[in-house]
Amino acid sequence: MSATGPIAGQRFDAAGRRVLLVCVAGGFTTLLDQSVLNTSIPALRESLHAGPADLQWIVAGYSLAFGLALIPGGRLGDVKGRKWFFVSGLALFTLVSLVSATATEPAVLIAARLVQGAGAGLVNSQMIGTLQDVFEGQLRARALGMYAVTGGLAFALGPPIGGAVLAAVGPEHGWRLTFLLNVPFGLATVALAARHLPRPRPSARHADLDLVGLLLVGALTLALMLPFVRPPGWTGWAAFVTAAVLLLGALAGWQRRYARSGGHPLIHPALTRSAPYALGTATAMAQFGSSLAASLVLTMFLQDGLGLSPMGAALVALPSAVAMGVASALAWRVVQRFGRRTVTVGMAGSALAMLAGGLVAHWASAAVLPWLLALLQLLGGASIGLMGSTNQAFVLRHAPAEAAGVSGAILQMAQRIAAAVAVSALSGVYLRETAGGGGHRAAYLTASTVCAAVAGVAVLASVLAGRATARERHGEERHEDEQHGEERHGEEPVALRPGRTPVR
Repeated sequence: MSATGPIAGQRFDAAGRRVLLVCVAGGFTTLLDQSVLNTSIPALRESLHAGPADLQWIVAGYSLAFGLALIPGGRLGDVKGRKWFFVSGLALFTLVSLVSATATEPAVLIAARLVQGAGAGLVNSQMIGTLQDVFEGQLRARALGMYAVTGGLAFALGPPIGGAVLAAVGPEHGWRLTFLLNVPFGLATVALAARHLPRPRPSARHADLDLVGLLLVGALTLALMLPFVRPPGWTGWAAFVTAAVLLLGALAGWQRRYARSGGHPLIHPALTRSAPYALGTATAMAQFGSSLAASLVLTMFLQDGLGLSPMGAALVALPSAVAMGVASALAWRVVQRFGRRTVTVGMAGSALAMLAGGLVAHWASAAVLPWLLALLQLLGGASIGLMGSTNQAFVLRHAPAEAAGVSGAILQMAQRIAAAVAVSALSGVYLRETAGGGGHRAAYLTASTVCAAVAGVAVLASVLAGRATARERHGEERHEDEQHGEERHGEEPVALRPGRTPVR
């Protein structure tokens, strides 16, 4: 049942469609921002005289703040009501877009991107909660699936949109205009949200934010990011690895202690005990991180390495958007026939497309290379379209009941943190190798190979998630059979053959 009225024939009613429209619009606006920016990176670098470390923070800082804002934003929405947190988060995101567009120093843009990311995280945490509040059953799954597909399309459509903007007004002002694109979308969505989102229904519960857990997650992410932003040498690497291990142990210990004290830890213990959920989340992290990093590195290679215009680079990326949209629309039909294997095959296709892109970039002539890369973008986009939203649905389906409310936010937080680390690492690999005289083609091959390796981790995690799901299903069926057997045994005597005894 919908919170706005009964469901007729599993269709969204009028009020439900308006709520879904607001959530999809908010998701599209905040998720489009980062993918549009990728095309503008070379122009932005020249205009602001930004160094490699500045670029990494400009791109990765958004994902970092986005991820860290999701859980506290969701908890505040649970307690105080979601509507005005949605509106205020989107208003903040839209306002700071103006600051980003007018920045004259890299430091100003970095700070603005961090605030934008926090606003986007606050918005998206309310969207996940709102969809879970308003819809139930099949309609909830469909609504969350549409939200996931919208995110995938925003990610794929960003480069073509950014390329068109830069081609229309030129690189000097074009990168600023890509930030201003957020303003009309944001204002329109704020107006729709104020009118159509359900009225806030505050709870009497205390907003248990687990600030220590949040700080530990942020520190762990920085420990993973910083070595790639400013390479510290072997001694520094050892220090960062040691710090990451210690922070991970501290986080695990704190989460157990906080749960025993009666609090609500940042990462619900039941989620880590569910193997299908944990492995599915690992799949999503590796997929999201590798895809965002691969898109950014491709954009830099096409413009810096091959000398294509922003529009030319966008046209190479366009087949990915088209293929992703078509594959996303057909994904559930494929899932109905092949099940969980769809995610594994889709991820494997993405990994192979990334590796093949690096290889053809290294060996193919400049005349045919854009065409070959566009073909591989077509294959990669189709692969991600098949597995992106379907993997999310599988993951959330296996979230334990006691953690269902936070499972979506944890999944998104994990993806965003993975994106922050992957973008920092892969852009750093590419920029340093080109600065060191290795050449753009060799740098792109190296970065693409690493992206493919990360995607390969997603393939392995998906295979393990499938096996864990099968074991879980087998255990449930066995438990049901035992219960039915006990019921039959209680109803009538069990006839035994001579010399046989019942097995208990």
